[in-house]
Formats: sequence, structure tokens, C-alpha cells
Amino acid sequence: MTATKRTSTPGAPLAEVPLDFPREWYSFPDPTNAEHLVSVDMTWLLSSWTCVFGTPACHGIEADQPDSGCCTHGAFLCDDEDRERLRGNVALLGPRDWQHRGAALESAASEGGDLEPWLESDELTGEDGEPEPALRTRRHAGRCVFFNDPGWPAGSGCALHHMAARTGRTLPEAKPDVCWQLPIRRTQEWETRADEVEVLHTRIGEYDRRGWGPGGLDLDWYCTGSPEAHVGADPVYVSLRDELIELLGPQNYEVLAAACRRRGQLGIVAVHPATEAARR
Repeated sequence: MTATKRTSTPGAPLAEVPLDFPREWYSFPDPTNAEHLVSVDMTWLLSSWTCVFGTPACHGIEADQPDSGCCTHGAFLCDDEDRERLRGNVALLGPRDWQHRGAALESAASEGGDLEPWLESDELTGEDGEPEPALRTRRHAGRCVFFNDPGWPAGSGCALHHMAARTGRTLPEAKPDVCWQLPIRRTQEWETRADEVEVLHTRIGEYDRRGWGPGGLDLDWYCTGSPEAHVGADPVYVSLRDELIELLGPQNYEVLAAACRRRGQLGIVAVHPATEAARR
């Protein structure tokens, strides 16, 4: 699937498509686990979305920081494994990779405590609606401390992302979970079928504005609904192959990819409206 490149003017983003529109879903049993069902959003996986960070098409989620993309809030860590992986990846960052290493160390030293210098304490809303403690990457100058400013020799944007490119690591290996998963949204829940057998139902879809919670509607701009970001040469199931394999496993990805290829050949019924708009 290809799309025609559209141009945009910084500060004047094209209108995003509505959050609600027809979608095609495909469900299949996990070939390795009889108690696991997978459902995937074909409309999203066959869309032409691509990351447009670093181009005029990316307006940033905050209008006063268009060059920061979606890195203004820092990254909330999911669990201890996420934290340990980040610690190991920081050790791979050279002084040329990470512009604000010194700022992280200085801030941590002035605050004291036992957190890694690149982390800070915060809160997230729990499943019961109450706030619960959380860790996220420290912010510096209004954005994630791992964000290199425009003009930095190693490249603007995430220092961990640049390290991954330099070392040949995949993004799931190199970045916090929330960073490499965006803009894929995976949800999982146990379901009881009519025969009273429980199965784990995994759904893979688009991480749209609603995925951010109530604050998602307040973002100044967001890419998944913007025609300006639906200009990829490959559909999402191809361009985000590493991420989908990490989320589902290689066997499930092969089933997903085969289904996407068949659907693409037949012609998808519910085309993503942002992809459709980008072709005009």
C-alpha cells in the first residue's frame, strides 16, 4: 500500500479525521495456545500511517513544542522489567548519543533519593480510578530528558532511538515499553465463553487520542488521525513488524501478516479515513 506524499505548513496542521469510523476486525486462535484468541484491527494495520517526526508534517502534541513530537511528557515505565531494560540501554549511550546526560545527573544529585538519575516519581490513575505511584523518565526543558534538541550532531529526537540504529537493536529492545508500542494499542482480558471455558482475548488496534485517557482529547495534534502522517510506503503491519512480533509472538504475527496480505489483495472495505484523505 502506498500513499501520495502531502506537504504541510508548520503551525497549520490539516484537520484530523473523527475518532469514530467503520473498522474491519479479524480474529484468529493462537496457533500455539488454545486458550488465547487474537483480534486485530485490519483498518489500522492496512493503513499507510508512518512516523513523520522530524518533518514539517509532525506538529507535536503540544503546539509550543512542534519539534518535540510526542516526547514532551516523558515515558511512564510499565514494570520492573521495563526499568531494568532502560538501565541497561542507558549504559550503551555514549556522550555523543545523549545530549542531556549532564542535566539528568545534576538534577538527580540536587534532589537526592535512590532513583536512577533519568527517572522521577509521579502518579497514574489506577484501575480503581485512584492515583497510584509511578515512575517516568525525567523531564528537562519541558520534554523527556532523553530527547536531543534539533541540531544535535547525533540527531534530534530520542537518544535511545539513535542508539538502536547505531547498534542494530530493535526499538522494543532499546526503548521503554510505552515508547516503542505507540501507536499500537494492545489490550488483554479474560473472557468466559458460552461453554464456561475462559480464553485470554488480545486485541491489537490503533493507539488513538482516547488511548491517552481523558487528556488525549486535549492534545494540540495527534498523528494517527492526521492525513499528514498517512504517507508511508508500507502498511502498518509491515512497517511495525518488530513491534507486532514483540506484542504477539512470531507465530501469531505470521497469521496476522498472511491475513493482511489476503485482505489487501481483495481490497479492504473499511479504509482508514486518514489514509483515504492522504491519497486525494
